[in-house]
Parts: sequence; structure tokens; C-alpha cells
Amino acid sequence: MQFVDTNIFLRHLTGDDPDKAKACLELFQKVQSGQITLTTSEIVIAEVVYVLSSTQHGYGLSPSEIRQRLYPMLLLPGLKLPHRKMYLRALDLYASHSIDFEDAVIAAQMERQKVAELYSYDRHFDRLPQLTRLEP
Repeated sequence: MQFVDTNIFLRHLTGDDPDKAKACLELFQKVQSGQITLTTSEIVIAEVVYVLSSTQHGYGLSPSEIRQRLYPMLLLPGLKLPHRKMYLRALDLYASHSIDFEDAVIAAQMERQKVAELYSYDRHFDRLPQLTRLEP
């Protein structure tokens, strides 16, 4: 098993460097077919979302576009990701409620832990009907 970093996801998802995109596609096809197993981390997924959403990095994709591109990759059986279901849920929340991905991860983790209330001054949590935001 090998670790896969952010830039491998990005080259595949964006195709901005055709040679590298082709090589990354071949790598993920091997993962799909079960020839190899890769592992990654939560921080890599968060960085992929951040870069794809950033206009500063030249992409500026919408949350729904990011979900559409990244979700199938996270479903690859040969890709190991701790708490995969939580990250899939976070992508759903991110795309459907217009909140930051990091906050979508928080909400997905709260759901996983069956916690319904959080202390925060971030009012965008109010967009999530399953959560109750409290202020100290």
C-alpha cells in the first residue's frame, strides 16, 4: 500500500497537465481494478476541496462541481480513507448547504457522534436544520 497526496488527486480531477493527468488516471484505474491499494488522509481531502474551490489557484469550482468530481474517487474500493462515510457525508452537506467544507466535516462528525448542538459564532451552521448552534 502507498499513500496518495493532494497533487495526484488534483492532476486527475483537473486535467490541467495532460501528461500528469494521464498518469494519474492510469494510477486510479489500477486502484479501481484492485491491482493496487492506496491510502490517504483527511487533510489531503480537505486540501483538494480547498484548492478546487479557490479562484486564487485558478479553479474556482462550485461545491456541487467539487462533490461531483471527488465523490466517485472516494468510493474507489482500493482507496483507504479513515472515516470515509463521514467525508462522503461532508461532501453532501458542503454541496447542498453552502457552507465551508471544514464546517461540513464538523457537521458530519457531529452526526456520526450523534451530537446535535455546538457552540460557535459561525452563523452558517444555522443553515443545517439538524444542528442547533449555541453561543456562550
